[in-house]
Amino acid sequence: RATDNLSLSIKRGTISTIIGPNGAGKSTIFNMVTGYIAPSDGEILYEGERIDGTPTFRINRSGIARAFQISKPFADLTVYENVMVGACFGRTGPRDITAVTREALALTGLTDLAGDMASTLPVGHLRRLEMARVIATRPNLVLADEPCAGLNPAETMEMTDILQALRENGTTVVLVEHDMAAVMRISDYVFVVAAGQLIAEGLPSEVVHDPMVIEKYLGKPLPREAPAPAGEGDRS
Repeated sequence: RATDNLSLSIKRGTISTIIGPNGAGKSTIFNMVTGYIAPSDGEILYEGERIDGTPTFRINRSGIARAFQISKPFADLTVYENVMVGACFGRTGPRDITAVTREALALTGLTDLAGDMASTLPVGHLRRLEMARVIATRPNLVLADEPCAGLNPAETMEMTDILQALRENGTTVVLVEHDMAAVMRISDYVFVVAAGQLIAEGLPSEVVHDPMVIEKYLGKPLPREAPAPAGEGDRS
């Protein structure tokens, strides 16, 4: 079983992060929440209503959107057109699609690249395009699967800025992430999963010193506050 008697409660308007070793069941959680697989038992509640077993398109229309670790945009469309697709399949009315698309491009720093073909983008920009498409659906809850994986320090900072902007706008964000510096920098709450079970949860500064978390995942305690990425100065 990928998950076993697992119970997570996410507070609205926060950034919560799920961490743990590979194969722990983190992506399975996202797959169940977004309707790709159904739990064998238990239930998934969103805004007080069960959504387990609900088709993926209905889950998206309810306000849940997922950013995948591997970005797969429409290669033969421009950046703008890719983001517009997100707006069309989200909760935006026909009259607002252009405005919502532009807002998503601005929030992710892609306005100047709107006319570029998606096939020409490097990895860092592809990750931002994935987030822009998600944002264009106008979600209340964003699930982001390793958004910082493979990014350099500057790109990681840009991504965490986007995630924090979502939180400031009232969007609830749940991450699966291995970049512990990013986790410590932006997370309000952390869940630790190992072998399909929740082994710890709490504030980032508490979780990284939990003996079980150190044994199962971290290997050693982390600083209570993560340093800025190399090459980054103070940010105000």
